[in-house]
Amino acid sequence: MLKGKIVVGLDIGTTKVCAVVAAKDEFGKVNVLGVGKASSEGLSRAAVVNINKTVDAIKQAVVEAERTSSIKIKGVNVGVSGEHVQCIKSNAEVSINQSGIVNYSDVMRFVDKAKTNLKHLDIEREIIHAIPQEFIVDDQEGVIDPVGMAGMTMKGSVYVVLGMKTKIRNIQQCIERAGLVINGMTFEPIASGMAVIKESERKSGVVVIDIGGGTSDIAIYTRGVIRHSEVVKIAAQDVTRDVAIGLRTLEDVAEDLKIRHGCAYSKDLMQDEEIKVQGIEGRAPKSFMRSALTNIIEARMTEIFEMTRSSLKRSGYYDYLNAGAIITGGGSLINGTQALAQEILGLDVRIGQPEGMSGGMVGELHSPIYATAVGLVLRAIRDLEQQEQFAPASTPEKTMGDEKPAPEPELEGVADGKSDKESFLVKFKNWFDQI
Repeated sequence: MLKGKIVVGLDIGTTKVCAVVAAKDEFGKVNVLGVGKASSEGLSRAAVVNINKTVDAIKQAVVEAERTSSIKIKGVNVGVSGEHVQCIKSNAEVSINQSGIVNYSDVMRFVDKAKTNLKHLDIEREIIHAIPQEFIVDDQEGVIDPVGMAGMTMKGSVYVVLGMKTKIRNIQQCIERAGLVINGMTFEPIASGMAVIKESERKSGVVVIDIGGGTSDIAIYTRGVIRHSEVVKIAAQDVTRDVAIGLRTLEDVAEDLKIRHGCAYSKDLMQDEEIKVQGIEGRAPKSFMRSALTNIIEARMTEIFEMTRSSLKRSGYYDYLNAGAIITGGGSLINGTQALAQEILGLDVRIGQPEGMSGGMVGELHSPIYATAVGLVLRAIRDLEQQEQFAPASTPEKTMGDEKPAPEPELEGVADGKSDKESFLVKFKNWFDQI
């Protein structure tokens, strides 16, 4: 049990850095212990472009999280995103062990084989996640959990998330220069999904669209596992810039206008009105109609959802999204976004707010803006629970930040077994160490 085990999620975004400190209590609830936030100026479209500014923002967020939680932070679980991230499927086939009953070692060899089949990939990329999809045991298709099944051969596909080594190294550099160690790294669409998707939606088929500051992240789930993801290079910051250019004002003013008066769906604008803003550097105040602001915002948000729809169609999973779409991230807070998304995507849409947390500070995180940060915490706790479950009883507990733990297998959709646990854990750690 993870009672008292503290985890920290660190979302390094294009417009903000957020650190969340949490721990699981004796009742199984994840309690928020502290939160820290800082403006981010060192990233562009989720990629680090200024090390010093990024380090400063991380330090500010962590210091605030330490102050609010009264806990010294040593290690963090960080998110990664950006156009450099590539997601592909790798097929593999292995023979089942001599007993003829699939065990965890067979699953390990299966994932290992899928990884080996990726040797032709660019050497500048490294694996972030390797998540088994569906299996075929002999002639039985559509198997989500093969452990315990009888057969001679097992084949299927693994969903592999890769990132550019240099981009990932830049994130690592920022974390290290901030005096921290990385306990885990998660592709941000997966983290956001952990925070906003309900289990029934994950099984029925759903797409999560996280409209952040620099990128919009898309992740499709069906039958309980991720099937497709993509990073769209247009997001909320582009909307702000469009408003600044269209209305000839400062970006700070444009951001405020977007939040206070913005609307992404012109059909929802029941009554037009005049809006006045202060002039730049002593110039005369400006005035414009709210409909003009709406037209600017709607055009860019329409582009985001049209690109998303194209991605869904290309993926081949559009017709399997029975639960529709969840939109989250700061961009989802613009008035009219849900209605616009529903019209363009042709799906039922809801706004995704982070769930699964409790405690005195949880109210501060109950906003789509914090979906990724909350998801990083939830995923870190899930990974620790898996480590605790598979690890031998004699394994000493590590202090947070003392040592970077080896990544654990991404066994979403694979049930827990009672045999081969120790050998499975050791072999999987060895496999990941070689990546």
